[in-house]
Amino acid sequence: MKADTSLGSYLRYGRTLAESGVTGLRDGSESYLHGQPLSEALSQSARASLSMAALGACAGLLQIYLTRRRGSIPKTIASGVVGSAIGFCVGFTLKNRELTASMARSALKQMGVVSDQHWLERHPIDYA
Repeated sequence: MKADTSLGSYLRYGRTLAESGVTGLRDGSESYLHGQPLSEALSQSARASLSMAALGACAGLLQIYLTRRRGSIPKTIASGVVGSAIGFCVGFTLKNRELTASMARSALKQMGVVSDQHWLERHPIDYA
């Protein structure tokens, strides 16, 4: 028996794989959040990350002060903004690492099931 190797079959497999990944992401977030809306959890994480943003802004401003180069005011402000953005991103990432891990684990599990099913369709096992 010859397997179907047309472009359409690969596109169907890709679509099925992507849909299973999205389903896995949704299942992983629901299992981690226990009914709490994702937007609410992300907004709480964003609020909690503001302290890291303030710390990053201070680090950016302190860098200008410690180098003893009295630059222009725009450079000083830009350094503070960059430090704040880096601090916020680091804080937000750290606050959401368990949620991200749960979502990724569930998505990979769902995609593995679809991948195994696809492999078995292309390589049938005949026990007779």
